[in-house]
Amino acid sequence: MTTREPPLVVGVDGSDGSLTALDWAVEEATRFGLPLRVVYASLWERYEGTEPHVDDEHPPEEAIAERVVASAGRRARRLSPGLRVEAAVVPGDPVDALVKESREAAALVTGSSGRGALKELLLGSVSLAVAGRAHCPVTVVRGEERNVKGTRHRIVVALGDPAEAASAVRYALREARARGCEVQAVRAWRTPDQPTDALAVLDEAARVYADQATAALDEVLGGPQNEYPEITVRHVVVEGPAHRAVLGPSAEADLLVLGATRRHDHRGLQLGRVSHTALHHAACPVAVVPHD
Repeated sequence: MTTREPPLVVGVDGSDGSLTALDWAVEEATRFGLPLRVVYASLWERYEGTEPHVDDEHPPEEAIAERVVASAGRRARRLSPGLRVEAAVVPGDPVDALVKESREAAALVTGSSGRGALKELLLGSVSLAVAGRAHCPVTVVRGEERNVKGTRHRIVVALGDPAEAASAVRYALREARARGCEVQAVRAWRTPDQPTDALAVLDEAARVYADQATAALDEVLGGPQNEYPEITVRHVVVEGPAHRAVLGPSAEADLLVLGATRRHDHRGLQLGRVSHTALHHAACPVAVVPHD
């Protein structure tokens, strides 16, 4: 009995954002030798219990879904002729359907916006929800074209809570090895407010906290970095709020990697302020990696 290789899953809806995500997913699946599963999620069940018109074999939404997923499948095969591509329409709410897909996926890819006048808000309703509940790494493809196209030759991994950092670091290192690029590991630090005007005291406190951030960064990176000795890893500590510290480096990155700790309830991952900020404002695609 053979075990089915987990695919890279990409969600599509026919929007420009989902086509960008599809193209990115094709390159990623080709890079790692993974099969690609293209999924369109649609609430077909609302048609159950009703009789279709005699001259309309398929409900309109079903016909649209079939056209979108068939077109996406053809596009993927054209971009990478040797890629194993499976295209499917899955009845159900998009978030629930993609979270279910994530249980059997190597990774999941979504776009940053969808169709309609409120497309800029879709990240909050679909992509953000999927990133927060999925059982595998989720990449939301967003940002500037040069970053999406992978022209910066750098992966940035933001390190906060050590408990959720190891999986994110290893994910970033695997990406860097497959792409042949470097990793920039970033950790933010802040000096607590002190009721004094003595600049020497403040300077010393700043040095202490900067040194602590550097030591924490070195400790987290030590083990994983030894597993990938061929990858150049640059250690960077940045003073300021962590949710802002990740945005600057993202401008010169092909991918920003963040860790997320799994919640102990039905909602899956706990996405904090850093993840929310990055998913809405980063200049490059953002990968959210669960701590497993």
